[in-house]
This record gives sequence, structure tokens and C-alpha cells, in this order.
Amino acid sequence: MDASALKEMQAPLKAQYRDDPTAALITLKAEGELDGTGVACRVRTATALAEAGLHPATGGDGSQLCSGDMLLEALVACAGVTLRAVATNMGLDVSGTVHAEGDLDFRGTLGVDKEAPVGFRDIRLTFDLDTSADADQVATLIKLTERYCVVLQTLVSSPATSVHVITAGTAAQ
Repeated sequence: MDASALKEMQAPLKAQYRDDPTAALITLKAEGELDGTGVACRVRTATALAEAGLHPATGGDGSQLCSGDMLLEALVACAGVTLRAVATNMGLDVSGTVHAEGDLDFRGTLGVDKEAPVGFRDIRLTFDLDTSADADQVATLIKLTERYCVVLQTLVSSPATSVHVITAGTAAQ
């Protein structure tokens, strides 16, 4: 896809969102089914059923997906797609790889040390690019990728998150 094809594809959406900002507000959803026999959760993706379970550092056997890995994979996917869209709009020929890694202290997750954080301490996103773009173009490419990557911006801005519980006894209310 070239810049003109991408712009042509996105132009009606941009016009719609300028004319009606509420049309741009979309709720994405994910749903999981709790495994009644093991320690797992099955999540339906657009193309497959993914089963997440315990990471080996918390007692898992490694046969199921780790939700921490899935978070990093989502970051890589979003950053990669965003970078390709920005590169296309800029008319840059860019290929390469995207890497994410994050540091976890499993003492927090397992409740071994109440002072140890639960969740990633640090996440590093790296682009290993093959391009003929000059340094200024690459800097702009990365700046715009960071700005428009939904998953990266969600992690950086840490939006308000709420938790709700519905039990069989309260579902009818």
C-alpha cells in the first residue's frame, strides 16, 4: 500500500470523525472464559482461541500463554502497525523488526514480598529498522509512531480503570 491509497482509505473516516466526534468513540471488547478445572482463561481473538495460564515463574508448565507476554505482544503489534502506517504516509521504505521486553518481579505476583510491585517495572520497546531514510526522517517516524500507537499511549498514560463484579445472585438486579 502506498501513501495515496492509505490516505484515500482513511479520508472518509477522518472527515466523519471531524464532522461527528462521537462517531470516533468506539468501545473495543475482549471476553474470556474461566477454566473450571485448571488455572486458565480462554480468550477468543479475531482468528483463534487463546488459552492463558500461569507463567512458569508462578508454577505454570509453559504450555499456556502468559498474559504478560500477551501484553508485550500487543505492544509490538500496535507499534509495528503504527510505524508502518506512519512510514507509508511519509513515503518511507522501512522494514525490520519490533521488540518489547519487560521486567517483572514475581515476588509481588506470588505475594512473597508485599513491597515488591505487581506488574511490569520497566518496559523497553526497540525498533530495529532497515531503511534509507535519514536521521531526521527516522526521528520523525519514531516520534509519530510513539504518539499514535494506542497500546503504547495506554501504557504511558495509565487511564482510569475500573473493576466490576457480577455474581449469579446479583445478575438479575
